[in-house]
Amino acid sequence: MSTAALALADRTVPAMASLGSGSKGNGTLVQLGGELLLVDCGFGLRAVTNRLARLALRPADLTAILVSHEHSDHMQGVAALAHRYNIPVYASHGTLRACAGKLFGRAFTSDEPFFINAVEVTPVTVPHDAREPTQFTFSADGVRMGVLSDLGHVTAHVSRAYRDLDVLLLEANHDRDMLASGRYPPSVKRRVGGDLGHLANEQALALLEQIAHPGLQEQLGNISGENNHMERLQQLFEPLRPRLAALGYATQGEGHGWTAHQRS
Repeated sequence: MSTAALALADRTVPAMASLGSGSKGNGTLVQLGGELLLVDCGFGLRAVTNRLARLALRPADLTAILVSHEHSDHMQGVAALAHRYNIPVYASHGTLRACAGKLFGRAFTSDEPFFINAVEVTPVTVPHDAREPTQFTFSADGVRMGVLSDLGHVTAHVSRAYRDLDVLLLEANHDRDMLASGRYPPSVKRRVGGDLGHLANEQALALLEQIAHPGLQEQLGNISGENNHMERLQQLFEPLRPRLAALGYATQGEGHGWTAHQRS
């Protein structure tokens, strides 16, 4: 049986998958505590339906959608998906205000845990150029999973929040040299590389070196197609593989298949 089929057939298997990760759209699936949560949906209704089908899933399988912030590559498909399939949406007060008239959902307070059925969700405040951006950790049945993307630098608060995880999707957005010499206008380069932008490879590596442990299964995501390259990522991150349970790369086109938590 394939990993995708196993995850669909047995909703008790903790697992994470990426529907796609990058500037053209993001969506991360978290299967935990018998629930199937979608973190962000930057894809149109047809595209997200097709991407779910790759994993033998349908939109109706989703328990809830969580929105990290209001940028279009994270939320442009949320309203249509939620409306069509009657899926509850959760976002911070600031994100909902920033999306006034475009997105309706249940507001949460940053850094205050809440529950979606048996899953404890902890929104984590991150430094990014949005109204009230958050990322998330999830806990149920003794398993902790996390999604961490779209932040310009790693604060002490973020570092503490993402320790002792079992599965993590972590942004490794750009190579600094490629960004500096690339085609982006100077203002965009300053934004992407600034303290409210995105993590450079070295920043992501520094965090992963802090939190790595033999039980952590890692996916690297939000990899820039313009300012990063798989060869550069592998040069930096592959030496960490012996310290991790798994290491993979979520791409824009293909995302990443199920990473299922291995119970000890």
